[in-house]
Amino acid sequence: MAYNVEEKKDTAKRKIKCVVWDLDHTIWNGILMEDTTVELRSDIVNVIKTLDERGILQSIASRNEHDVAMEKLREFGIEHYFIYPQISWNRKSSAIKTIVESINIGMDTIAFIDDQPFEREEVSFNHPDVLCIDAAETEGLLERPEFNPTFITEDSRNRRSLYMSDIVRNEVESSFDGSQEEFLASLGMVFTVSSVEGDDLKRAEELTVRTHQLNATGYTYSYEELDEFRHSPNHKLLISELEDKYGTYGKIGLTLLECKDNIWTLKLLLMSCRVMSRGVGSIMLQYVAKMAHDAGAVLRAEFVPTDRNRMMLLTYKFAGFKEVEERDGLLIFEHDAVHLQSAPDYLTLISRV
Repeated sequence: MAYNVEEKKDTAKRKIKCVVWDLDHTIWNGILMEDTTVELRSDIVNVIKTLDERGILQSIASRNEHDVAMEKLREFGIEHYFIYPQISWNRKSSAIKTIVESINIGMDTIAFIDDQPFEREEVSFNHPDVLCIDAAETEGLLERPEFNPTFITEDSRNRRSLYMSDIVRNEVESSFDGSQEEFLASLGMVFTVSSVEGDDLKRAEELTVRTHQLNATGYTYSYEELDEFRHSPNHKLLISELEDKYGTYGKIGLTLLECKDNIWTLKLLLMSCRVMSRGVGSIMLQYVAKMAHDAGAVLRAEFVPTDRNRMMLLTYKFAGFKEVEERDGLLIFEHDAVHLQSAPDYLTLISRV
């Protein structure tokens, strides 16, 4: 099937994290402000439900009256599938920018579906990395590789509910009267580190593919490669999970250590962008540093700077890592054991390694 798609780059390897829908002549037939008896387009509910089951988030960018449109979505029984819906008379590009910032993902992980060429062109002009798709092409959407993750994990199936919990947390945080540390202490966080087992491999592979902002090297590994590391006597493959009084964040971190003689090297450290403000990247670094120290090893780390992982670079520096070598853009850091720290009092750390 041929697709009428405005694409600015090759999407062969692109994986969409969020689909942003228009409403009129896209989710439903007709224009709501002219006819309140609009009907859903054929098979659109199946597309929305299937994307949700695959762990692909969904939102709305529509020029409409907010309350009227939301009431219509509730009437159709599909309003709960959309997070951070942007329904107003503002530009669609502004709406998408708000959605991206609210979810904290990259523009290149967004697909925008609209029936109007003008709207797609306006978004494409302002956000060249967004994949813009004609609403007429939604029939074949589910077959496209960008919308088919390699694996569908428990975290995938629960992704929308995980983000809905984040919305509650963010609302509480914005109204919290106190310091950041006091807010974190109020959450009752439990951070669990475990060795990757067979059931974790699919989520581990998913994390390497999906996480870019808090990925120290940008490396991605296949399921088979991760399985080899899991069984290798010279490697430690660790997965981390976070929960608090509002529920679980899911399995949000992956760490790969190469352990040779008296030098341990962090080949991969990544954390989901959803936990950026929880400080767990630093906590994981200190956990690994203590492991290496107890084993009598020097801890080093590989780092590849990108325009998206600056937060991870700062995390390394604040954790006591210093640059000792540079090889064609690959930085080698070394940890100073003087900077060994325990987990903060506001968090319970459970080790199952």
